[in-house]
Amino acid sequence: MSIILIDYGSGNLHSAKKALERAAALSNRADIIQVSADPDAIRRADRVVLPGVGAFADCKRGLTSTPGMLEALEEAVLKRGMPFLGICVGMQLLATRGLEHVTTPGFDWIKGDVALIQPQDASLKVPHMGWNTLSPRLDHPLLKDIPTGPNGLHAYFVHSFQFKPQHESEVLTETDYGGSIVAMVGRDNIVGTQFHPEKSQKLGLALISNFLAWRP
Repeated sequence: MSIILIDYGSGNLHSAKKALERAAALSNRADIIQVSADPDAIRRADRVVLPGVGAFADCKRGLTSTPGMLEALEEAVLKRGMPFLGICVGMQLLATRGLEHVTTPGFDWIKGDVALIQPQDASLKVPHMGWNTLSPRLDHPLLKDIPTGPNGLHAYFVHSFQFKPQHESEVLTETDYGGSIVAMVGRDNIVGTQFHPEKSQKLGLALISNFLAWRP
């Protein structure tokens, strides 16, 4: 199976690739994991991972600067049903728009806005950075056999902006940082994580392994 990790000038590609390779090895899989900026490679792939680090507008600009990239993603994910995993800003780009400094259109695959985190507890600083457990809202194959809840495994977060989906039916998990923050979104063949599975140790490897085996 071919997995494409999209290179568009953003994201921790090295650690994400290593995590994908390790998860495949632990699952005794022989997947081919490639880092690519080639839209045709996306069209040929079996599944795709979109990382993201930095500002929403910069990440969107990086994607649109590659001719045919957005069209290839829409063809592969929306029309062909390729399993898709967005990480951090790669998840946020699924939104209708990002409100980080300027208003930037997102993919609009999962309706909602990306807005500044405003913790109810004034002692909590932004960005939200550190380890948090996940509170599940819906069952999902990517969460299979992963302990969640207050005594569950921890995921690593680092972000100043949060995804606020319009529809609760597309919120898979939340975490708490002076109020509820969406940690995972999903519908059909699309999933996004606000946390970084490639940096989340046991939880992250389990989630990536589930993504590699996922057949939506």
